[in-house]
Amino acid sequence: MTPRVAEVFGLDLYRQLGRKLGAPESFAKPVDGLTEEEAARELEWLAREIERHDRLYYVHNAPEISDAEYDALKARNRAIEERFPHLMRPDSPTLRVGVPPAEEFARVRHRVPMFTLDNAMTNEDLVAWVERVRRQLRLGPDDRLVFVAEPKIDGLSCSIRYENGILVQAATRGDGFEGEDVTANVRTIREIPQRLMTDDPPPVLEVRGEVYMDKQDFEKLNEERQKRGEPLFANPRNAAAGSLRQLDPRITAERRLRFFPWGWGEADPPITGTYWDYLQWIHRLGFPVNPEARRCRTVEELIAYHDDLEQRRFELRYDIDGVVDKVDDIALQERLGYLHRVPRWAIAHKFSPQKAYTRLLDIVVQVGRTGALTPVAVLEPVTVGGVVVRRATLHNEDYIASKDIRIGDTVVVYRAGDVIPQVLEVVKERRPPDAEPWTPPERCPVCGSLAIRPPGEAVRRCTGGLFCPAQVVARLQHFVSRRAFDIEGLGEKQIQQLHDAGILRDPVDIFEIAENPEKQRQILALRGWARQKLNNLIRAIESRRRIPLDRFIHALGMRHIGEVNARVLARRYGTFEAWREAMVRLGQGDERVRLELEGIEGIGPVIVESLREFLAEPRNVELIDRLAAKLEILPVERPAGAAAGSPLAGRTIVFTGELERMTREEAKELAERLGAKVTDSVSRRTDFVVAGRNPGSKLQRARQLGVRVVTEDEWYRMVGLA
Repeated sequence: MTPRVAEVFGLDLYRQLGRKLGAPESFAKPVDGLTEEEAARELEWLAREIERHDRLYYVHNAPEISDAEYDALKARNRAIEERFPHLMRPDSPTLRVGVPPAEEFARVRHRVPMFTLDNAMTNEDLVAWVERVRRQLRLGPDDRLVFVAEPKIDGLSCSIRYENGILVQAATRGDGFEGEDVTANVRTIREIPQRLMTDDPPPVLEVRGEVYMDKQDFEKLNEERQKRGEPLFANPRNAAAGSLRQLDPRITAERRLRFFPWGWGEADPPITGTYWDYLQWIHRLGFPVNPEARRCRTVEELIAYHDDLEQRRFELRYDIDGVVDKVDDIALQERLGYLHRVPRWAIAHKFSPQKAYTRLLDIVVQVGRTGALTPVAVLEPVTVGGVVVRRATLHNEDYIASKDIRIGDTVVVYRAGDVIPQVLEVVKERRPPDAEPWTPPERCPVCGSLAIRPPGEAVRRCTGGLFCPAQVVARLQHFVSRRAFDIEGLGEKQIQQLHDAGILRDPVDIFEIAENPEKQRQILALRGWARQKLNNLIRAIESRRRIPLDRFIHALGMRHIGEVNARVLARRYGTFEAWREAMVRLGQGDERVRLELEGIEGIGPVIVESLREFLAEPRNVELIDRLAAKLEILPVERPAGAAAGSPLAGRTIVFTGELERMTREEAKELAERLGAKVTDSVSRRTDFVVAGRNPGSKLQRARQLGVRVVTEDEWYRMVGLA
C-alpha cells in the first residue's frame, strides 16, 4: 500500500471495511503486495461497490457507510490504479472527478433522432390533443387510455449510451440528429451510473433525460462566482448547460449536476410494455426517477395534476416550466408515431407565464451578431417566477410604439416560456407627467454606422457589419466559410479566439496574418497553437489570394446577397473594377445604377436597397478597397450554353434532395455552364425541378404548381452524362 493511503486510513480500517462489505480477501493486503490478478479483481469489485454507494447516497439519500469509509474505498481504488495503470476500467470511479480538458467537442450522430415536443398552452389545447390521440387510435368513448404525467424539467437534454451495461458515450441533443460528445463530463454526474445495476444488462441501451442543477446548488455556484468576480449565471438551466459543456471535465465535476430520465433512444432488445414500467426498470438499473411522476386515466386527472404542480412549482428543488403528458402504452406510442420529429403521443402542457409589476428606468439598444438593433428595457429589479429580472426585451420599435412604452412607466413584466423576460403592457394610470415617447437611434450604438430600417421590415439594422464589434465574429465566420473564401483552419473556435486576442478585427486582418511576423508571434502565444498549425493556416490563406468575383461579393455578407445573387451580379459586371464603380455610385444615390440593377432578372428592389445601404457606409467601401489591395479578384465567365446550343440554355432549374453521382453544388455549376439559371425556390417561372433522394418541400411545391419534375437519371441524360 502506498504510504499516503496507509497513513491516512490504515490496514485495520480496510480489514474491518472488507469484512463489512464482503470485499475480496486481498482487500486487507497492502497494495504493494497485490498480484496483477488480485488487483484486477479488486478494481472490478471497487467499481461496483463505489457505484452502489454513490446510488445509495445521491439517488436514495440512504448511505450505508460513513464518509471516511467511502473515502477509503476511493483511495484504495486510486492506489491500485497508480500501481497498475493498465488495469484502469472504463467504469473506474476515478473518471468521476474529471479528466484533462479537450480542445473541442467531437460530434455524435444520434442513431435514433431526439424528438421535440408540441406545446399545449391552455387546458383547451390539452383536451384537443387527447381527443386527437383517441381519434387517431380509433378508440371508442368507453375505451381506456392511460397517460403518464411528469414535471418538465428546465435543463439540458442528454442521451447516455450503455453497451453491455457500461457507460460508453453521452451526447447533447444538438439539432436532434447530431449532438456534442460530453461523455467525460457526464461521467462526473453522480446520479448517472457508470455501470447499470444488473447482472444481466441489455447489449445496448440509450437512456435519455434531462441534466439539470437544483436551486440550492445554483445559488451556491453563483455565490462562489461572485466572490471570484466572475459573471453570474442567469438561472439554473444556463448554469447546467454551461457546466455540462465545459471543455475541462474537472470544472464540471466541481459543480453538482443532476439527472432525471424521460425516455430512451436505441435499445437492444427493444423497449416494450408501458412507459411507467420503463421508469421503474431504469430506477432498478441505478437511475433516479422523478417521484412527482403520476399515472392519469382521464383528461381531468391530467389537468388536475398540472394545476397542482403549477401551485407547488416553487416548492420543488428544481425549475420546471410545465408538465409532459405521454401515452403510457408503448405499442400505442408506436402506432401514433411522429410528425416531423414531434411525437403524436406526447405533449408539453406549459404553465401560465409568471407576471410582476415594476418601473422602466431606461431603454437601451443591443446589437446582435447579424446587426439587428434590439431595444431592451432596463427595469427596477423584480422577482418573476423565482428569478430576479433587471432587463426585458422590447422586441422592436413597432412594439414600443404600439404599446406606447415610455421611460418612467410602470410596466407588467412576464417570462415568456418562463425563460425570456418581456414587457407585456403599460400601467398608464401610473405614468409620470414627464414621460416622453422613445426615439430609435439613427446610428449604431456600438460602431456609429448608419442604423437603417429597410422598408417593410420591423427591425433596424447596423450597416457596419464587416467592422462593427458586435457583428464582426459572425461576419468573419461567413467570410471564411466554404462557399465564400473557404479558408481551412479558421473555424468558429479559432475566429473567436483570434478576435478575443485582438488579432482579427476585420477580414483584412486575415490576410495580414501571413504578412505580419508580430501577428504570428501573438498567435503562437495562444493556447492550442503550434508552428505547424500556424504554417498550415498561412498556406490556406495564401491559397485564397486569387478569388472569383462572385465568391468575393458573397463573402462580404450583405443582406439578401447569397451565392446566386452574387453570381448574377458578378456576371453582369464582369470585373471587380466595373462592379465596384457601379456599387459606389449606387451608394451615392445614382438613380441610373438603381434602374439598371432592377432590370437584371432576379435582382429586385429589396436586393438593390440592401446593396445601397451597404455601400452608403464609407467604411464599407474603404474595407472593400483594402481587401482588393491584398487579392487578385478574378472576372467571372458568362455562361456560354446558349451559343453552344445547349438544351438548358435559358432554362430555370431548381435542385432538391441528394444526388448520387455529384454534389448539389457540382450540379448547379454544371447547369450554369450550360446556360441555365439555378434558383433556390420553385415558382411558376421554374422550367423543371431535379429531384434526388429525400427531396424536401420544393418537390411538393413543384407538384402544386404543375412544374415538371425530372429524376436524377433524366438529369444526367439531359446533360449528356447518362
